Amino acid sequence: MTRQTQEKPFVLVSASPRRLAILKKLGADLIVAPAHIDENAIPYTTPRELALKAAYMKIQARAHEWPQHILIGCDTVVALDGRVFGKPCNADDARAMLRALSGRRHSVISGVAVKATPSSVLLDAVETLVTFRPISNEEIEHYVQTGEPMDKAGAYAIQGGAKNFVESIAGDYWNVVGLPVQRLLEMLEEFTDVSHLKANLGRLRENEI
Repeated sequence: MTRQTQEKPFVLVSASPRRLAILKKLGADLIVAPAHIDENAIPYTTPRELALKAAYMKIQARAHEWPQHILIGCDTVVALDGRVFGKPCNADDARAMLRALSGRRHSVISGVAVKATPSSVLLDAVETLVTFRPISNEEIEHYVQTGEPMDKAGAYAIQGGAKNFVESIAGDYWNVVGLPVQRLLEMLEEFTDVSHLKANLGRLRENEI
């Protein structure tokens, strides 16, 4: 593959404000073009497969509109004992997810897709292991009442109120937020110069995204 200096904005195929905030903090020039796919209709055998397929489907859905741009797609899932925890459908669902994660170690898996030409797509998945301390029913109720869990996979935001539930993290913290930054930059580097983005990695602060 031929690496070129970036001349056009990246196309971020995601509606996630966290992914946008991370890339903006790095100084990326972006066009935001979400693709609305039905993740519940995607067949899969493992959480990793689901994350990869969803990321790939997102960029494929918008690729024809941006044939001269580099597209970035990402999808993050939370998994416990092989079971995928998506975004909760209501408050009771959020409570049930948090009770299941309480005192347990779970996986956060992000599928990443980068498309630079009609015939080239890079795919990879990054896994981070997160252990929650035991969480009381009162803590869960208070957290659910904040509304924060409702649009988050696994019903929690590690950069928000759920940071108080975390006992340990093994792997990329930013992957848990929703974008495995280091791996994405390595993938982009296959196609274009991202040294200006890598130079800004130090600007990422956990309490600012």
